[in-house]
Amino acid sequence: MENLYWKVKAYLEANSKTESEFNSNIALQNDGSGDYIKTWSVSGVAKPTDSQLNALTSTATTEQNNHKIRKTRKKSYGNIGDQLDLLYKDMLADKGDKTGEWFKKIKAVKDANAKEE
Repeated sequence: MENLYWKVKAYLEANSKTESEFNSNIALQNDGSGDYIKTWSVSGVAKPTDSQLNALTSTATTEQNNHKIRKTRKKSYGNIGDQLDLLYKDMLADKGDKTGEWFKKIKAVKDANAKEE
């Protein structure tokens, strides 16, 4: 069902809607024969056809992968207090640039978890 979610999200965004439309206007379901849209009541946007959703597969896959990468990055960055402390120490050492430890740590996380374009 996760794949259908990302396709619907891409469809909403292509129609100038936001993910918040999911909260009370869309219900996805799987009764054992595949994922489908059970409820659709998005104002001003027709329920997408299977072909419309399938046309968004590439976009949806990229966004789904990037979402996972963002979650991994967030965990890898560590506690924000520790990040700020490291940044403060870099500033005291006049290393508020690419030579500082904070920058090196953040860059290493981003390099190890590159987002798709």
